[in-house]
Formats: sequence, C-alpha cells, structure tokens
Amino acid sequence: MAVNKSDYPDFLNDYLFYMRIVRGRSETTVNEYFINIRLFLRYIKMMKENSDLPIKQISIKNFSVDMLREITLKDIYDFEFYLAEERNNQNAARARKAAALKSFFFFLNKRANLIDQNPILDLEMPSVKKALPKFLSLEESIRLLSAVSPDHPERDYCIITLFLNCGMRLNELVSINLKDIDFTERRLLLKGKGNKQRMIYINDACIDALKSYISSRTPPPEEPEAVFLSKKKRRISRRRVEQIVEDALHHVGLENRGISPHKLRHTAATLMYQHGGIDTLVIKEVLGHASIATTEIYTHLSDNQKKSAAENTPLAHIKKGSLNKENNK
Repeated sequence: MAVNKSDYPDFLNDYLFYMRIVRGRSETTVNEYFINIRLFLRYIKMMKENSDLPIKQISIKNFSVDMLREITLKDIYDFEFYLAEERNNQNAARARKAAALKSFFFFLNKRANLIDQNPILDLEMPSVKKALPKFLSLEESIRLLSAVSPDHPERDYCIITLFLNCGMRLNELVSINLKDIDFTERRLLLKGKGNKQRMIYINDACIDALKSYISSRTPPPEEPEAVFLSKKKRRISRRRVEQIVEDALHHVGLENRGISPHKLRHTAATLMYQHGGIDTLVIKEVLGHASIATTEIYTHLSDNQKKSAAENTPLAHIKKGSLNKENNK
C-alpha cells in the first residue's frame, strides 16, 4: 500500500499499522479501509471549515485529535447522506464505508485511547439485500477455457484453469511462488486473507496447465520465485489478470454478464457443489472461508434450481379437476 505517511495524521498511520500488523489484515483490505476513512476525514474537514475545494484536494495532514473528539453520530449520518446524494453510493457501498469507520473509531477509543466516547456505536448500518452470486454454467466455463489470448496462451489458459478449478482469490493467484507448488503431492500453498495460508490439492487439469506454462516461460531475473509474469518479466499485477479474464469473456460473448475473477471463484464453488457433489464443509476449506455460512450460499443456488425443476416438470399443472375432464373426453 503506497501511503505517504507525511501526508496524513499520526493517528491514521497508527491505525493502518494496527490493522496490517496487529490484526493481520491483508494489504488490499487495509487499503480499502484507508480510502474510506480518508474520504470521511476529508468530508468532516470540508464541512467544519466550509471549504469550497473539491473533496479530493482537501488535506487532512493537520486533522487534529481535538477534531476527532468533536465528531458526533449526527456527523456520521450526515456523511452517509452525502454518500447517497452526492456520490450516488448504494447501500452496499455505504455499508462498507460504515464498517471501516466502526473499525477506525474502535481503535481510537479502545486501543489508542485518543477519544473518550465512540460516536459510531449506535449507528444503524444500511440494510444490504443479499443477492445470489453470479457464476458461469458448466458449458460457459468450458467455452471460457477455449478463449485464450494468442499472445500468452499457456499463461492465460493456466490462470483461467486455476480460477475455475480451485476457486482461489485474485490476490492468492498473483502471489503464487514456484516453491508453493508440489507436483509430487499434487498440492498448492495459497496465501489468503489476513496472510492465512491453506493447502489445496490440484487436479490433472491444473497440473498440466501449470507444467505447460512454467516450461514455456523465461525465468525472471528480478522475481525468480514468481509464477505468473507480465511482459516485463515481473510478477503479474491484479489489474492485468482482470484484463486477461475480461478479454477471454469478450472472446466468447460473455462480457456483459458481470463476471470477474471473483465471480470465477463463485463459479468454481458452484460447479463443485452442483456437479461434483462436494460437501459444503469441504468446499469451505478449499475456498478458505472463515464461516460455513459464507459457503452455504452455493446450496441456496441449488435449492433454487430444485424449485425450478419442481415447477417445470411436465405434470406440474395436472390437478384433480383437470384429470376428471381428461377422462370424460
């Protein structure tokens, strides 16, 4: 996370250190929290000082602890209103920002002891409608595997193969090192959220794709351990992997489905459950979910399909009255 500490107050830098080192949160998570908290502090300063500057230009370098202590629950609700009206943030986006603020004010109150009262304790979080995850069908997944970039066929095919077979996160894929792969034991070590590690088993499709790609590439001089490389022979970026998936989806006409690398993770879990008959507890361990409740959303998908099957059977509309009419014909 490229944060210039001199541009921000000490309490914010201390919070980021606490989240990254003490709480062990991932760099991506900490960066998202930082962006949300920075926006909130800029908003507070903008309102308190009646600033006419665009909010991105407002400096919070001199945001004092005294200003923190003056923040009230009303200020936070005003911020939520600003997000909805001025930035068109929907409930899910506002809920994520509220979660970041809850974590931040907990730190200020209970860990850093900088504020006596936590103004956000009684904040009502925006309700978020839980939508079923987007995913590709088995047939669509096979089509996607056929859509490989002509520039890097082995690399791109391997990336999509791992996403669809293993259900790994984007960060987990770009972080894979050569030493993490054990072809003999058919296992792969992944580094998940909060630097938690887990070992997964890889199937023939993954092994063949990895061996083909690794043997085709030139070992990188700067990052010799990195598996997936960019054109510049450096560890591939998250954005480049997203582009690879986007290009493949476009090639097979699936670009307007809202599918991303994370949705390929949903796809892998759905295929395991619906076509592989894998128990949800096993899928939980494979995907690295902290709670079985997260995994159970894939059983809900199956329930919907079961409901559809029941409603669309050829006998679904045959009722007792209609049987008598048929017999009297």
